Amino acid sequence: MKNFLLFLPLLLTSLSYSQEMTDINEVATALEVKGYPDWIEISKRAVWISNSGLNLLHRIDPKTNRIIAEVAINEPCAAFTLGFGSVWVASCGDKSIVRISEKTNQVIVRIPLTIANEEGSIVADKHGVWVLSDTKGILTRIDPVQNKVVAQIAVKENSFAAMAGFGSIWITNTGDVSAKETGSVQRIDPKTNTVVATIPVGIQPRFLAVGEGGIWTLNQVDGSVSRIDPASNKVIATIECNAQGTGGDISAGEGFVWVRIKQQLMLVIDPTSNTVIRKFGPPAGSGAVRAGHGAVWITAHDINRVWRFDDKAIENSD
Repeated sequence: MKNFLLFLPLLLTSLSYSQEMTDINEVATALEVKGYPDWIEISKRAVWISNSGLNLLHRIDPKTNRIIAEVAINEPCAAFTLGFGSVWVASCGDKSIVRISEKTNQVIVRIPLTIANEEGSIVADKHGVWVLSDTKGILTRIDPVQNKVVAQIAVKENSFAAMAGFGSIWITNTGDVSAKETGSVQRIDPKTNTVVATIPVGIQPRFLAVGEGGIWTLNQVDGSVSRIDPASNKVIATIECNAQGTGGDISAGEGFVWVRIKQQLMLVIDPTSNTVIRKFGPPAGSGAVRAGHGAVWITAHDINRVWRFDDKAIENSD
């Protein structure tokens, strides 16, 4: 995806946020998906999209951009994850974490466990599967060998999103929503199941991404993105994105940080300069974004739309 730079002006990194918007339909392939296509995860062989409108998890073949399988999930909610040859998705209807085989597209097991918020997330790393399971502040660890809960870690209240990277689990804490206080990110050591750092970020950080040299939070009240340096556990950049409001998403991969927002559609942050270098539209309500394996996938659940663009599409748009 680093060929993405081929169609940007030479002085792009010096441009301000007010630069011209690119129409996503001019550079991406659009797919119509009925229901409520929302959260996304990408593996080498598949793109998975949850659909709470149809109570399904869609499997898309990235070679053909076609839905090749569907798995019934009772009210799929929150961002899901991939790991241990499986898809792990929260079922708000069944109050469980559902494990699906990527090989057979069949449900392997349902683990009784709630998720703290339908706008939260699940994450997997080599140590296990991690779920923020209670608004009072509980990070639950699932052993994928036993398919059962093996630990519960006390974290800050109102912690909802989790991601893995740099040898750690990272979670966001929105703080007191009514007070609009500064939120934080907590770093958990998976070897000891302990919180090792609490890092203040922007106001009400909801979603986060790990990759491209940092930990990135989308702060819903002030509309900024905070970048944390994993070496120092400190915020080293605050990027103004005009991304205020609920919903949205953020992903790090393919050389950039991708911010899904309602006000336009998506912003692109260059991690080498910590600046917004591109914006896409038109606005299409809320949705999700994921980057990886040579492509970027975007959903817009309010208009039943999914977009995919990759190196070839970007080069042809120049």
